[in-house]
Amino acid sequence: MNRFADKTVLVTGGNSGIGLAAAKAYAAEGARVVITGRDTQALAQAADAIGPKAIALRSDAGSLADARALAGELAERAVRLDAVFINAGVAKFASLENADEALWNQIFDTNVKGPYFQLQALLPLLNPGAAIVINGSINAHIGMPDTSVYAASKAALVSLARTLSAELLPRGVRVNVVSPGPVSTPIYNKLGVDAAALEAVAGQIQAQIPLGRFGTPEEIAATVLHLTARESSFIVGTEVVVDGGMSQL
Repeated sequence: MNRFADKTVLVTGGNSGIGLAAAKAYAAEGARVVITGRDTQALAQAADAIGPKAIALRSDAGSLADARALAGELAERAVRLDAVFINAGVAKFASLENADEALWNQIFDTNVKGPYFQLQALLPLLNPGAAIVINGSINAHIGMPDTSVYAASKAALVSLARTLSAELLPRGVRVNVVSPGPVSTPIYNKLGVDAAALEAVAGQIQAQIPLGRFGTPEEIAATVLHLTARESSFIVGTEVVVDGGMSQL
């Protein structure tokens, strides 16, 4: 298929995990893909993996200055966007008694404030008919212990997507959310948990998934592409849950 031929797509956090899988999938269907991330080496490696049409730009998802600088860089390059996947985020967990302001600020800056002002900065660059997908999480809907701050940030994104859908519809721009369940991505290695504890937690989580396994980044990416393709033009302000039935059954 070539659904994104002559289209330009931005994937934040496109240097690993779900973001990289989405960027590769877009490129495979003909798109020019802009990816962002904080790690310049990982960005370079990701760009090589995506292909010759890839543009890799360093940007911190939690920085308003970087959000505006990214939009400025794209404008200087005369880039107009047909799809945006707001994917970059942080997952850190703590109990209510152990959570502190620093954790709260890091999660909400990266997962909520950053995406909000990134979209604000990108508005002048969106083509009519553009589609935005925001990466949510089933944690917005389930009561998993020690995830209160992270879950609240993802719930905020679901709410923002619905409101922004109504606000941007007159511009011809659609906004939707993809909410993954447990997915095998490098983000789990960044939780600060030792390997044995991580394996034990993964086993507990897997036991709660009706399909009996974690999802893959490619499975989430397929949903993202669908939500930004012309075939989904009647889907607006919707959250699509991709979780192997974990929050549904």
